[in-house]
Amino acid sequence: MDYYGLLTLLTQPSLKIMTKMNKILQGSALEMLKELESQSINMCMTSPPYWALRDYGTASWEGGSEDCDHKVGRETRGGLSEFQKGSKGSFGDESIRTGEHCPKCNAKRIDNQLGLESTFDEYINKLCNIFDEVKRVLRDDGTCWVVIGDTYYGGGSYSDSGRAGFSGKDDDMWKRQFGDGKCLTCGKLCETQFCNRTCLNKQGNKFRSQNRLLPDKSLVMIPFRFAIEMVNRGWILRNTIIWYKPSCMPSSVKDRFTVDFEYLFFFSKKKNYYFETQYEKALEGSIERYKYGWDGNIDRNYPSGPQHHLNKHLGKPEVRKRLIELGRNKRTVWEINPKPFSEPHFAVYPEKLCETPIKAGCIKNGIVLDPFFGAGTTGVVALKQSKKFIGIELNKEYIEIANKRLKPYLEQRKLI
Repeated sequence: MDYYGLLTLLTQPSLKIMTKMNKILQGSALEMLKELESQSINMCMTSPPYWALRDYGTASWEGGSEDCDHKVGRETRGGLSEFQKGSKGSFGDESIRTGEHCPKCNAKRIDNQLGLESTFDEYINKLCNIFDEVKRVLRDDGTCWVVIGDTYYGGGSYSDSGRAGFSGKDDDMWKRQFGDGKCLTCGKLCETQFCNRTCLNKQGNKFRSQNRLLPDKSLVMIPFRFAIEMVNRGWILRNTIIWYKPSCMPSSVKDRFTVDFEYLFFFSKKKNYYFETQYEKALEGSIERYKYGWDGNIDRNYPSGPQHHLNKHLGKPEVRKRLIELGRNKRTVWEINPKPFSEPHFAVYPEKLCETPIKAGCIKNGIVLDPFFGAGTTGVVALKQSKKFIGIELNKEYIEIANKRLKPYLEQRKLI
């Protein structure tokens, strides 16, 4: 039996965790993680909802009238402007925040989704609280891989506390939509009054946020704030990987460059952890330079190189053979095109993005956790690699999509 076979034998899951393997647990990530045993998971691969991007439609209502549609509408020059609370769509379309009440029937809005927080600090804190639980359920030799993107603060002078969903509206658009002079938050006239959440003081037919934390149009630096807080909470940051997208979505922006990458952070729980080295093809030129660029004279060939490293490695035939057969140790810029997805899910990362982390971080028949399961890509890749998964997802529609994608792979496993 080889090393990995022995490791698999010695790390068999408990009966309790086996009842949750290859299943999707519906609920908020924080609450569902509490149902998992400590040190029961081999690795985590996930991409949380990004801050201030969109409402995923998971809200429910407590109390009030069953007949109420919980819509807020007001007459403007363009007609009735309505906002459906809790519906899917852009973040800016959602007016009643979680914990607040419908102005028509006083029903309380309940929503456990991540990403609709009033400030980015609140978002980072909630997100890292979830990863505290991930850390608890990870084995001591476990790793955690997180794909996360950034956003821009506000959209000029007029924004709702810098929320990304209100960005990009020009002056004419604001005048057309809110020409009646009513507050964007509560729908009432409030030249000097405070809403129950934030103050948007009227200035002519426009509104200016009084709760600005960053300069408008600045990157919020969400990935870096997240990574720093994770390290502050005891995680070990091993790599910052760049997911480069050659065919990224085109952008109409004129005063900056188009963003064509996202971050993938590789964390470990402890200093010593399971990791299977991954290789990529070495360039032919590099192999040839290695072959012919060495004559035994360190000072002439590599005058600035670390002497102990050069003496130990360079010029050895076995090293060149390994370069040819296996390739070089994989680098940290991964060129992966986004893939189209036909189902109604907003942010599905491509299978190729999580293939390498799952190969590197999880033993055969190990368990891969995704607390933001979405359309189930992590589970699909885990099953393809003869590994197991546990998914957590709040949105019922996405669970249905994921189950449909997973079904053929789960049925195939039953036949083996």
